[in-house]
Amino acid sequence: MVTLTGIFTAARIILTYGPGFALIFLLNRAIEIERPDIVDHHHRVHDLHPDDGYDTYDFIVIGGGSAGAAVAARLSEVQKWSVLLLEAGPDETYISDVPQLFPTLQQSELDWKFVTQPTEHFCLMNENGQCLWPRGKVLGGSSVLNAMLYVRGNRKDYDHWEHLGNPGWSYRNVLHYFKKSEDARGHFARSDYHGIYGPLTVEYYRFVSPLMEIFLKAAGELGLLNPHGDYNGATQYGFARSQGTLRNGLRCSTAKAYLRPASHRHNLHISLHSHVQKILIDHRKIAYGVVFGKHDWPLKEVYARKEVILCAGAIQSPQLLMLSGIGPAHHLMHHGIHVIYDSPGVGENLQDHVAMGGGTYLIHNPISHDSLSFVIPKLITVDAIKEFTYKHDGPLYAMPACEVMAFINSKYQDPHEDWPDIQLFMAAYSDNSDGGIYSKRGSGMSHDYYANVYENIIYKDTFMVVPLLMRPKSRGRILLKNKDPYEHPLIYPNYFDHPHDLNVLIEGAKFGYYHFSRTKMMKFLNATLNPFVIPNCMNLQYLSDDYWKCMARHYTQTIYHPVGTCKMGPKHDKWAVVDPRLKVYGVQGLRIVDASIMPTIPTGNTNAPTIMVAEKASDMIKEDHLRHY
Repeated sequence: MVTLTGIFTAARIILTYGPGFALIFLLNRAIEIERPDIVDHHHRVHDLHPDDGYDTYDFIVIGGGSAGAAVAARLSEVQKWSVLLLEAGPDETYISDVPQLFPTLQQSELDWKFVTQPTEHFCLMNENGQCLWPRGKVLGGSSVLNAMLYVRGNRKDYDHWEHLGNPGWSYRNVLHYFKKSEDARGHFARSDYHGIYGPLTVEYYRFVSPLMEIFLKAAGELGLLNPHGDYNGATQYGFARSQGTLRNGLRCSTAKAYLRPASHRHNLHISLHSHVQKILIDHRKIAYGVVFGKHDWPLKEVYARKEVILCAGAIQSPQLLMLSGIGPAHHLMHHGIHVIYDSPGVGENLQDHVAMGGGTYLIHNPISHDSLSFVIPKLITVDAIKEFTYKHDGPLYAMPACEVMAFINSKYQDPHEDWPDIQLFMAAYSDNSDGGIYSKRGSGMSHDYYANVYENIIYKDTFMVVPLLMRPKSRGRILLKNKDPYEHPLIYPNYFDHPHDLNVLIEGAKFGYYHFSRTKMMKFLNATLNPFVIPNCMNLQYLSDDYWKCMARHYTQTIYHPVGTCKMGPKHDKWAVVDPRLKVYGVQGLRIVDASIMPTIPTGNTNAPTIMVAEKASDMIKEDHLRHY
């Protein structure tokens, strides 16, 4: 039941939507007229009409996201091969190129709008205890919706994959593919750990707030600066300026990086708005094609000579496998699906980097009346649109959600290892900074929660410390709701099922309060934790461990990193779904290439590792089908 204060907050937010949408409309029109580099008319992909496609291709790639776009582009480098890429969403919009506006893309037509199953253990600030799980329903997938942060993970992550029985997946093996994918610019281009000839451009965010340097100075006081300023280099530990998948300051999705340069290849067909219903598998257990729907046209079957490659992501790859008869036999039979192969691991092993919000610190600029942080009404203005349009600069090029990133050890992690168990986003804004227009909507926060915790500090100068749990012990699962391919599957993240996870996560929040906010630099700004606390946590001793845990259970947030639901492993592992060459056990002619194959989640954001998987898989496919490759 919504309270009177919640109703007031809802009304205020509704009244501010008008000017916000007007500015976005104005920006979109300005881009259409004045920014041909964003419109990019000559390189945008051509959507295949159903009557113009072939009946049979060498390869069918399901899903044009971070992995699928890269795989389709790499396979089409072989001129004698024909490749069909099927993507359920549309092409990228113009607005999606603008870094600052990434929150507006969530819950839009470019988002699948997944929600988790109701719970009383996490996401308690949301209606019904349901977390929002944004995933990209667009060419380029979640590389179009994300915050563009480029993080590879830790070398020990990949050495661990190999130790689990996956030869060829050690850090020494996969570093080549990170570099192969990368077009590093700036000082990264001089590093042996970075590549400069790949399609995916990596650079710093063009516009930063004064807080970026302040964050780094405070970290320097604590002796926690990354020695190379590069968490993707020789060592991951410490604070450093954030790196992004950006080209000339704008988003560089996998659609832009991989597919636009390949868009005029005659052997690559791309069909948008194409929802795959089922993978076709014959009585010999050979995958030979797919069935898909597009708009109001009749369902279409298309066939593969060599392989069907599933790149639908950690939620929909297991869903599509199960709809096609591959999965836990008892679950498939329950939904009346004919079992082709009993694979108990399909949909299991779900992992995510759960984050704890709410770490909002109010600050004061001791030098002037200017805000140090991103207060959205002050920055996203007509003048900002002009600066973006004509000068190719300004706050629309910013990424306030994480201007500085850190990897640190909790008290539970061996400090002698360079394998941090906590990631920190140092954000130059907070949930109060936009008055609830975008951040509240994107997180699913209830009106009452926002009213109680943020309404009294809206548009104040603030920053956030957002801790992320790097290596959860808890495991979730994906299950079918029914056998309708248009119904979203059931998502059970099972955050905090293992008590260790919550213990580690709150150590990140406590670091922000007891160490970071007490540096000389932060005291100079009078950094003060938001005094308005969550009503349901008021009965607990303020800032006790139980209080922090209560905060984490209320302001629980995905950082959009689901992995592991079709995990890679040796044949003797009954929970493994694919082998180390990503071939699906029990069925021939079918591979999975996306984040679902990761046996354990990498230490850091998952977009770069997903693209690495696609690069490595593309070479393995070429090795398998080209005799002299």
